[in-house]
Amino acid sequence: MDERTLPLPGLSPVLDKDIVARFDGGTVSSDGGLLVLREIERRTGLAGRLADCLDDPRDPGRIQHTLADMIAFRMLMIAAGYEDANDAGALRRDPVFKMALERLPGGADLCSQPTLSRLENLPDIRALIRMGRTMVETYCASFRHVPRRIVLDIDDTFDAVHGGQQLRLFNAHYDEYGFQPIVVFDGDGRLVGAVLRPAKRPKGREIAGHLRRLIREIRAHWSHVEILLRGDSHYCTPEVLDLCRARGVDFILGVAPNAALRRPVADLEESTARRFEAGKGDRKVRRFKEIHDGAASWTRVERIIARVEVGPQGRDTRFIVTSLTGGRGKALYEKVYCRRGQAENHIKAWKAHLAADRTSCSKATANQMRLFLHGAAYGLMWSLRSVMPKRSQWRRAQVDTLRLRLIKVAARVVERKTRVVLSLPTGSPAEALMRLALDRLPILAPG
Repeated sequence: MDERTLPLPGLSPVLDKDIVARFDGGTVSSDGGLLVLREIERRTGLAGRLADCLDDPRDPGRIQHTLADMIAFRMLMIAAGYEDANDAGALRRDPVFKMALERLPGGADLCSQPTLSRLENLPDIRALIRMGRTMVETYCASFRHVPRRIVLDIDDTFDAVHGGQQLRLFNAHYDEYGFQPIVVFDGDGRLVGAVLRPAKRPKGREIAGHLRRLIREIRAHWSHVEILLRGDSHYCTPEVLDLCRARGVDFILGVAPNAALRRPVADLEESTARRFEAGKGDRKVRRFKEIHDGAASWTRVERIIARVEVGPQGRDTRFIVTSLTGGRGKALYEKVYCRRGQAENHIKAWKAHLAADRTSCSKATANQMRLFLHGAAYGLMWSLRSVMPKRSQWRRAQVDTLRLRLIKVAARVVERKTRVVLSLPTGSPAEALMRLALDRLPILAPG
């Protein structure tokens, strides 16, 4: 007897009535909302674009699953919370996943886990470079109109690994082996690029090389766009400052404190401490000062803003350097530089909610491919969130919240002669959200 027809054991009665539960519901999916993401992928065409970057070595006459279908399947799996390719063994027969890949519920199954694993190991370095360019191209295509100015937030994040992966390195700060990819988001949360690298602090030459390629690709699409680069003190290197000046890119970067920088603000620190003590120590006191200075390794003097803060925990002085000539130091620090902290939330969504740190392949090229696949899944979820009304709670919802409320919806699928009917739960809280998303999808920029 099929185990799915056997009732689940151990269920207590309800009001003296026995409960009989079996996995025999027929053609049912737990991811009915995935069809909304299907519409987003159809508009962006990202899976097809990424597939065009790869050389397919297979015999054309024997291909059952195209590269675009495999990439789209993997993207949708990750977005729906199935970050492990092993789940493809069951999901390849899921009726909603089939429809999302342009197949009827009763049609041929989707690709298997071994096929997806071969996909991840398929690209070489040149193909990955093409895919990186495609990610930037897709980023530019996500705008309905050419922007006058964009903000790029650059940061790195630690990915722990457990095995003999290529490029892995021991990081003493985290006390683990891992990678430390460089990721770039724009000010609105779009993922622009991600590069796999060893778990060590990036040097100025490496950062400048990555930014040079990124800026070149963006300017190839928007030749006159203004770019503002934001980052912490890791990215304030002479090479980065010189690159920004040479390419006409504005910057606002953190600067590591040192004795030379503290000397001009010593009096301000003392007076701020006295003001805090005079205020009975119940509220922090924050003050700002501008200086023009430069490290010995810099090629010119730059505008530096010092933020001095004294509170119950003591003194805290921080510095930023910027090429921006207008605006007061307080506004530049609090309203421009500090907003880069939002990039931490984007990284959290990409890693914690979409498992972008699942870089467990042995080959570095395969792990870079995974970064792109998880980045593509992030793009689907970001697009879903972006179509919501600006004042809606869903415009600020976390990725896992959107997944739980919109995608994880049970659906009974019935394939008839001329149509496919999905029966979704009556009274589901996802009904209004799904209608809203589908109604507003046309505002997305076509790919």
